[in-house]
Amino acid sequence: MLAMRGMGVRVLLHLQRTSGTSVGVASLRTHPSQLCQIRSQSQGSDPLNATVKLRTRLLVSLLFGGGLLGAWAYVHWEKQQRQWRQRTEQLRKVALGQGTFSLVDHTGRRRTKQDFLGSWVLLYFGFTHCPDICPDELDKLSAAVAVLDQDASLPPVQPLFITVDPERDGVPALARYVKDFHPRLIGLTGTPEEVKHAGRDYRVYASPGPKDQDGDYIVDHSILIYLLSPDGLFLDYYNRMKSSEQIADSVRNHMRSYQRL
Repeated sequence: MLAMRGMGVRVLLHLQRTSGTSVGVASLRTHPSQLCQIRSQSQGSDPLNATVKLRTRLLVSLLFGGGLLGAWAYVHWEKQQRQWRQRTEQLRKVALGQGTFSLVDHTGRRRTKQDFLGSWVLLYFGFTHCPDICPDELDKLSAAVAVLDQDASLPPVQPLFITVDPERDGVPALARYVKDFHPRLIGLTGTPEEVKHAGRDYRVYASPGPKDQDGDYIVDHSILIYLLSPDGLFLDYYNRMKSSEQIADSVRNHMRSYQRL
């Protein structure tokens, strides 16, 4: 054993002399863990290949997610279309405001319902001698139209006022009355039969009360604001509980979801 060790030392000394380098016994031995490390380094993964695989996975994920989003959007669109068709059919069955009218405006010009086709209309039935309710409702209607006018992306709304008291509300009376409200407000009147026909199409109730000593009287009537589409179709109504902001919001939503027939 000692002889073998001595021989090993002599070999090392010989190697040092011939190579000019110092070689230790420990350096000739390789630990198994070092061998594994060397193998792993020699077999290391290609960075470019890993990047391609990551991009491929991301692309597949994006395509899958986009497909799901597209499918959801289509289903949502189909649902909206179905609801709109159902709503339109319901409105047709109601048969509200589907007739026509021929009245005279506050400038003396003959007007029919066809004159307002293509425009959004907010319509109110009342009378000029109304002490408080009609002015309040027309103020509210005018305020709603003014709010909508501030949005340049929306089409203008035409406000209309049809009297239920043609006996006292002639052209001059209407001309004075509409000046107190929105500048686009058009007042309409006519013969008792013409006015009754216009109100009947919207199921408007109107009944003059008894006259007092001065011949004055109050007309009991329906208090509603009607929204008409550009097709002339009744879309919605607003009672006294609705504010001008709520009316404007509702009209705006109808405009955005509207589809011409």
